[in-house]
Amino acid sequence: MVHMTQPHDSLPTDLFIGGQWLPSTSRQRIDVIDPSTEAVIANVADATLEDARAAVAAAAAAAPAWAATPPRQRSEILRRCFELISRDSDKIARLIAQENGKALSDARGEVAYAAEFFRWFAEEAVRINGDLSKAPSGQANTLVQYEPIGIALLITPWNFPAAMATRKIAPALAAGCTCILKPATETPLTAYLIGQILAEAGVPDGVVNILTTRSAGKLCSEILDDPRVRKLSFTGSTEVGRVLLRKAADSVINCSMELGGNAPFLVFDDADLEVAIDGAMLAKMRNGGEACTAANRFYVQRGIAEAFSARLAQRMADLRVGDGVDPQTQCGPMVNAAAVDKISALVNDACAKGAKVIAGGDKPARQGYFYNPTVLVDVPPTADLLREEIFGPVAPIVVFDTVDEAIKLANATEYGLMAYVFTADIGKGMRISARLESGMIGLNRGIVSDPAAPFGGVKQSGLGREGAHHGMLEFLEAKYISVNW
Repeated sequence: MVHMTQPHDSLPTDLFIGGQWLPSTSRQRIDVIDPSTEAVIANVADATLEDARAAVAAAAAAAPAWAATPPRQRSEILRRCFELISRDSDKIARLIAQENGKALSDARGEVAYAAEFFRWFAEEAVRINGDLSKAPSGQANTLVQYEPIGIALLITPWNFPAAMATRKIAPALAAGCTCILKPATETPLTAYLIGQILAEAGVPDGVVNILTTRSAGKLCSEILDDPRVRKLSFTGSTEVGRVLLRKAADSVINCSMELGGNAPFLVFDDADLEVAIDGAMLAKMRNGGEACTAANRFYVQRGIAEAFSARLAQRMADLRVGDGVDPQTQCGPMVNAAAVDKISALVNDACAKGAKVIAGGDKPARQGYFYNPTVLVDVPPTADLLREEIFGPVAPIVVFDTVDEAIKLANATEYGLMAYVFTADIGKGMRISARLESGMIGLNRGIVSDPAAPFGGVKQSGLGREGAHHGMLEFLEAKYISVNW
């Protein structure tokens, strides 16, 4: 039996529409569960289609004035958002650790990362530069300028509730767009707290609206059916992404999609073992493995495979598993019971097909949605966890012999978001990186995310890029004017 605890007395839990905190028109609520304890920590409003229409209307009403706001003024507001999130970083991190379950150290890292998107796009807001050139025929001048694309629907997942929201909101606002954020119901409290902070920073009413709902498909369809909505930015699974792309096609809505991953982690014989192990721990265990960039498949060259496997197993077994808000925790719970069940099924499938567990491989005997950090060796190519996103603290290791074999194994997936390469020969690493079918490569690095870098994948891992100057261009339309003077 779950019990109710309150994370913060002053935390908003209603819908944020037109600058006001409003209950759902249905008055229905959604429980928010602490995955460390299985306790209900709060409940939030369950938005209806009527609420969705109200949010679009609020965004439409605010759009002309926000688009006309001078870039410097938008920039200053975004800078203030960065400052206030930084001010409240501990409060936000503790909330993330409670509703998401990730270790407090990971939550603090996420908040710092989330804040940086506002600082970066505060600087980009004043750099929406156009182009002027003479047509090759000499008959006209070609003038290109950029305008806000329009109202944007932003859909974010539960695994990075602060960073995924700010990575979308900041460039949308920098470009002059208004938006509707639909966060995951597993972690809605962080989104509402950020909405409260943005209002304090001076973001005008209606520029950012936030809706939580159990009926995500119907609500998002209602929003996308409105002709005033011109942009969809989604982070989540490839399966849901395909559904949203089909829906967006009905109105030819511009889409940015950051979808699933199946990141290979390649370790070559000449790699520095400790550098590779440190990189593996970052790439696999940040957020307990619940990340689209998490290393999913470890391919290790035969000469270093035994040493790498033993060292990784030791490091994983030494991790302290515990409540997300405990400062000593190194691996928190998974987000819900279904996540644990999926991880267990993948590990059991691999073992049934011949894999051997050398660390973990089970659930600890405690309350909460936990799974012990796990390392598997002798993993056969038919194991499901080599094809599916594990989204948990499990590292399956496969041995290879040649560079060509490693690249073939790494590319044998429909996904292409992230890949990791570890070798002491940088030239070799660059040549391998060029052959990998991935939007991002970590070369001797276990983490690559940076607000100043273009985040995104190829193949079925998505469309478009977030972060860098590219991230703001996703919310801008180019207008070409042919003119003589």
